[in-house]
Amino acid sequence: MVDDEEEILEPVRYNLAKEGYHVTGALTGEAALAKARAEMFDLILLDLMLPGIDGLDVARKLKNDRKTEHVPIVMLTAKGEEADVVTGLELGAEDYVTKPFSPRVLTARIRAILRRKTGKPNDDETSVVRIHELEIHPGRRSVLVSGQTVDLTYTEFRILYPSVAKAGGL
Repeated sequence: MVDDEEEILEPVRYNLAKEGYHVTGALTGEAALAKARAEMFDLILLDLMLPGIDGLDVARKLKNDRKTEHVPIVMLTAKGEEADVVTGLELGAEDYVTKPFSPRVLTARIRAILRRKTGKPNDDETSVVRIHELEIHPGRRSVLVSGQTVDLTYTEFRILYPSVAKAGGL
């Protein structure tokens, strides 16, 4: 995640870590480019208003580099004008989220982008696990008990699903 505001960086890092994601932070565009070239990332959250190299230039450089061109970028910024959104998306961003934002919505958008990137289907009904009143839909990462949705974190689901799938004979 690239944001020069610690008060944004830390809560996002916390919420994504709670969902099972490993988050690396950078406070400047230069630091983001250095980290992106040194490490392999699954996704980059990128603020537009950064000291030094701004987020648009960072996105442009990442998309023009063979090593990082495939990494999805989500713009996370206070700049919500139509022209800003269009520019960000035209530079290759997968999504554009304006501040203030909902951590749950941001997490859902990240999950959707990563799902598309890995080619995993949204919902594979053939792999639904049913045991008594429990239904687990791995493609949707959803759990129902007696028809009622159970909210689980990413980590809780990753623990529950293999255990139940094994018990269910999968």
